Order: sequence, then C-alpha cells, then structure tokens
Amino acid sequence: MKSVRLTRGTPPSDAFEAAPGLRNPHLQTVVGRIVRRRLEPRYNRVRLDTEDGDFIDLDAWPESGEPTGVCLLLHGLEGSAHSGYMASTSEALAAAGIQAVALNFRSCSGEPNRLPRAYHSGETGDIERALAWLSERFPGLPRAAVGFSLGGNALLNLLGRAGGDSGLAGAVVVSVPYDLAASAAALDRGPSRIYGRRFLRSLRAKAREKAARFPDAVPPGAASARTLREFDDLLTAPLHGFRDAADYYQRCSSGQFVASVTIPTYSSCTRGTTPSRPPLRYRWKRSGAGRICRFISRNAEDTSVSSTADWARVPEAGSNKRSPDTSLPRSPPQGAASNAGGSQVVL
Repeated sequence: MKSVRLTRGTPPSDAFEAAPGLRNPHLQTVVGRIVRRRLEPRYNRVRLDTEDGDFIDLDAWPESGEPTGVCLLLHGLEGSAHSGYMASTSEALAAAGIQAVALNFRSCSGEPNRLPRAYHSGETGDIERALAWLSERFPGLPRAAVGFSLGGNALLNLLGRAGGDSGLAGAVVVSVPYDLAASAAALDRGPSRIYGRRFLRSLRAKAREKAARFPDAVPPGAASARTLREFDDLLTAPLHGFRDAADYYQRCSSGQFVASVTIPTYSSCTRGTTPSRPPLRYRWKRSGAGRICRFISRNAEDTSVSSTADWARVPEAGSNKRSPDTSLPRSPPQGAASNAGGSQVVL
C-alpha cells in the first residue's frame, strides 16, 4: 500500500507558546471555540445499513479532482461531522488533495438511530463498516484516519486489536482519554465540570428520547444522572454488554492498546493533562512500532520532547505484540461514553 501524507511538510514543532492572556488551558478551549472561523460544511451524506438493523451516516466533503488518498474522521463525545474541528479538518484535507469522510456515531447525525444502543469509547464495529465502504468507494487509494477525543480512543482500540490488519496507512489521534476512569473523574471536578455538564445535558436528552421509545431498555435514572460516571453506570455499560462503568472503563481505555499499534500513528495532547496523556512508558517509543506520542508543552522553552519530523516511521518487524484483556462484549457494543478531561477539551 502506498503511504499517505495527512499534511504537507513536517508536523508542527514540539514547543508551544500560548497567545498573550491565554495561558490558562480552559481559556484556550473556550476562546478557541468562540473565535474559530465558522464553516458551513458542504457534505454529501451517505447512509450505510448495519448488520444489526441500524444505520450510520457518513458525511463526505465534496470531491474536487482526483484525490491522492482518503481519510476517515471520528468526532468526540456528542460531536458530529458538523463540529467545528471536524469541518476545518475536512477542509484542510481537501486542500491537500485528500478526500475527507466524517463518520457520525450513532445518534449523532441529527436523526435518532433505530436501536437502544448508540456509541461508546471502545466501539469499533461501525468504524470498520465505514472503512470497508471507503475501500469500496475509493479503490486503490491509501486510507488513513483521524480521531478526536472519544473518536481517537475508539480508533486506538481498533488499531491495537487489529494490529497490522486495519488496512490503514497511518492515523492521527487528538486529545485522547487514554484512561477513561480518570477522564470521567476529571470532568466532575474543578473548571472541567463545565465540560462535563455540557456533555451531560446532551446525553440526558438522548436518554429521555430513548426511554420514550425503549422503556424496558433505558432505566429512568439515566435521564437524571449527575455525573458522566453515573450515566455510564446506569446506561452505557448495561446497554452495551459491560458489567458496570468500572468494567467499561477498564476494557475500553486505549492506553492498554498503544503497545499493539503497528501503523504510523501521531498523538497530540496537552503535556500537563493526565487523563489525555498516554502511559508514560510509551512516551519515548518513537522508532519501535511507528508510534509517537506528542505532548504540547505550555512552555516554549521545554525541550523534553524531541523533534517529530519522522513521526510516520515504518513499523519494525515483529512489533505487534498484544495487550492482555482486549475482549469486548459480543452483545451490541455501543453507547454514550466519557470523554477526555483536563487541560483542553475538544468541543
């Protein structure tokens, strides 16, 4: 398979200096959302039926000429193809000659899905369905994927379990909640509670809608959950085959799968954020299996992370060893989930 470049030139330098007055990471999140250029995506929608009788919606950026590659975009918790970061990334990919296709997780495309289940941080079946469609629709083109926050966690779940069998030439993950339990806890304290409440408002509204259609599948308390962990305990976990939130978090946290990723994968996250940082033992593994974990420092003079110019390194042979306990429930495995907390949140 040919290689695909997601950007022209090398990745950005490791040093990062916040704009004047915006050193606080929460201000960066809020102000970034306010001042970001508003895009009106011109997507072409494609609906794919799933084997369990449901559907997923893909939004493809309009083609202009012959693309040199195709990239699947995965949004964060309660996002969609129309989220600002998804639209701007699609536009940038198109400008680089790469066809962008955004997957809307179930219940996030603007229309309720048909089944009680929805999506969660460890669901990979719908991603595989979307990738299969990309292969059929764009035969011969190299494929890549970009996952934001929850979408990045799900992508690493897929890459870690599939090893070199994912069919992707490369991947990028941004602000991933490598430890779901820590991320859920972070969204319930300090300034991050603002993000947690925002997510909960949307999740509780969906729980009420599903309870009206599937009263036997949705417990009444889900629509009034006070924290993301409580929501996951009441709805996400039991609805998708997990014992409880702790079981769900343990089995779907992507930190345990990083060692099994064999394709070139670029991870971008804030240096000072524990929930969205990969396990420290992977931080230095730049050449082992094509992995690199990039930390954006708050201090421009911080040189603890070396250059990222060679992030798309070819995997070394024999590097796809498996992580323990990677099995997921065989029952329909999707639903709402906790997102990355801490310094910066993808909104």
